[in-house]
Amino acid sequence: MEVSVIRSSQAKVGRIELAYRELGLFSSKAHGVKALNSRSDLCFSPSTRWKNARLRFSPMAVRSEPKEVSRRPKSSDGLRLFVGLPLDVVSDCNTVNHARAIAAGLRALKLLGVEGVELPIWWGLVEQEEGGKYEWSGYQAVAEMVQNAGLKLHVSLCFHGSKQPKISLPKWVSRIGESEPSIFFTDRSGQQYKEYLSLAVDDLPVLDGKTPVQVYHDFCESFKSSFMSCVGSTIDGISMGLGPNGELRYPSHHKTAKGSTIPGVGEFQCYDKNMLNNLKQHAEASGNPLWGLGGPHDAPSYDQSPHSTNFFKDHGGSWESPYGGFFLSWYSNQLVDHGARLLSMASSLFEDTGVAIHGKVPLMHSWYGTRSHPSELTSGFYNTCTRDGYEAVAQMFASHSSKMILPGMDLSDAHQPRDSLSSPELLLKQIRTACRKHGVEVSGQNSSVSNALDGFEQIKKNLLGENVINLFTYQRMGAYFFSPEHFPSFTRFVRSLNQPQLHSDDLLREEEEKEAVEAIPMTSESSINMQTASKS
Repeated sequence: MEVSVIRSSQAKVGRIELAYRELGLFSSKAHGVKALNSRSDLCFSPSTRWKNARLRFSPMAVRSEPKEVSRRPKSSDGLRLFVGLPLDVVSDCNTVNHARAIAAGLRALKLLGVEGVELPIWWGLVEQEEGGKYEWSGYQAVAEMVQNAGLKLHVSLCFHGSKQPKISLPKWVSRIGESEPSIFFTDRSGQQYKEYLSLAVDDLPVLDGKTPVQVYHDFCESFKSSFMSCVGSTIDGISMGLGPNGELRYPSHHKTAKGSTIPGVGEFQCYDKNMLNNLKQHAEASGNPLWGLGGPHDAPSYDQSPHSTNFFKDHGGSWESPYGGFFLSWYSNQLVDHGARLLSMASSLFEDTGVAIHGKVPLMHSWYGTRSHPSELTSGFYNTCTRDGYEAVAQMFASHSSKMILPGMDLSDAHQPRDSLSSPELLLKQIRTACRKHGVEVSGQNSSVSNALDGFEQIKKNLLGENVINLFTYQRMGAYFFSPEHFPSFTRFVRSLNQPQLHSDDLLREEEEKEAVEAIPMTSESSINMQTASKS
């Protein structure tokens, strides 16, 4: 019985994926959503947008929630499973990209037993042209689609830019940066990182007379007001963007060597005018003014190994000197203080809504096997073989009643380049131990959907192991996600979490998943193609 159910499930999943491809909305190769029809890139009016987003529901599809829950219990550990929506789910003209495909995808996730989806909301799209002028319509449309599908929504407020897809900071912020480049992180050679504001300007009025923290607060306040009807109900979690890629870290690895499988150690990002001023003041206050002239002069560059220069050497490296301790403490404290400012603001602002506030901490696992842990040090975590750098971070999260998101739940030590001395498993264990000590609840994410086939067992190990995680967000929906190479494996993964053993009543899902295919809105041309494919 169980074998036949699995085979039947694979066939049904294939029909869902085939329907997506016949829509012509997803590229077969890209890992993200990509339009194959130029009409998908147009900015539609609200009325047109909702014509594209229509769903058809049968009586079975809209059965009451109690029946749904009773047939699909959560895992014994109470795991909540979410899936990330495409990064470009909303276009730069604030309409829903590929609305029909997104709606069908939401329907398929609901039928699988996924509880909700994560929605990235970009500062650069909502507050594009002018400070204080917000456009939420595209994201409101997505929230309504999610609500109509009967799913929960976790929102990620993204105050950073993205290279793929290309999403920049607000245009008005970039214009300020052209005349005042010190608002951006700067490395030793003077190269700027323009996808997140330097944390040294958090409390400086550099944005048309306002500080970045004030601007972030106003953005969050506008979000709260605009989504008041679903905050605390459909929207039950908010992630506060804390740095590059939304993570609490410096952009220390934004320059990488091409063609190399061994990552470098990264570079310290403390050379913008305001960071240097802070360092100078701190050095003078400590009685060592010469230590405030800049970052370590003997640190490697982005793509170099720890032992190429003196600073990170295992024995006798400058990181163990009095100067090294001074600089690394200052550098990491600046980062922790930045996280505290933003999480404190978010916790206070959303306190009356009942939503959980999250922040994301990176898993900088390269070179973890060295004594100095250089990738973590350049990223802002003063974690070495003799010092736990995550204690202060966990304590900061706890003091602001915030939950911590940890990526890399799919990574295992066995699949890392041996020469990088990497250990994602040990680092993940260390951070989770610090969180448990300070009572911080941890949520998980995978590092990449393309790594999924090797990573599902590792994810399950991390989710259902000794330190239980009750919320996991699988990143993320797109072309590869719904491909025959991936989606059947994801389906088995979901069911293994919800029901360790398949039962005969799973056969009832065949009709439901058939409805998921039928609910996908198609043109007459795609319907013909579907019929032809089914006959062949």
